[in-house]
Amino acid sequence: MRPSQRNLILDAAIRVTEREGITGLTLESAAEEAGVTKGGLMYHFRTRDELLMAIQKHLTGAWEEMLAAELGKPLAEASLRETTAAYMRLGAHGAASKADLAFMVESATTPELAAVWNELLSRWAPPPASAEPHDIDLFLARLAVDGLWLHQAAGGVPVSEPVKKALQERLAALIEAAENDAG
Repeated sequence: MRPSQRNLILDAAIRVTEREGITGLTLESAAEEAGVTKGGLMYHFRTRDELLMAIQKHLTGAWEEMLAAELGKPLAEASLRETTAAYMRLGAHGAASKADLAFMVESATTPELAAVWNELLSRWAPPPASAEPHDIDLFLARLAVDGLWLHQAAGGVPVSEPVKKALQERLAALIEAAENDAG
């Protein structure tokens, strides 16, 4: 099956963002990277804002697919601990890219973009429903994973594999303890 022109353009725009940051992403740079004319790109995305929103949905769609694969069962059948654990495992393995980071930062000032990420996070690793220790522990695990992937995506000093593995084990223990406390 031939990939759609729309997805080719989105993937090209993500590559531009990876290389040049979100400020370097223009309709022209995305079209050039995709090997299409600006008019061909504008057939799918009339404005840069439309392109940004489509990229945000494309990135979160990829996260949703990876999270679902990591979970290994339908989201509706999973507990909060299971979804948080899937989020933790995926995030701790460095699934986030520089483009993910760029769009998360852009979301801080663009509510429409933030809403896309917030919908994903509300399904997989929502903020605590209460101040009970088990809810706080799950949220701490999420914040730790967010910090780790931010560190990796921002090009921080690399974390060794043994340290990364120890972090993953500690986070898994925190999530498991939260589930046991809730039980």
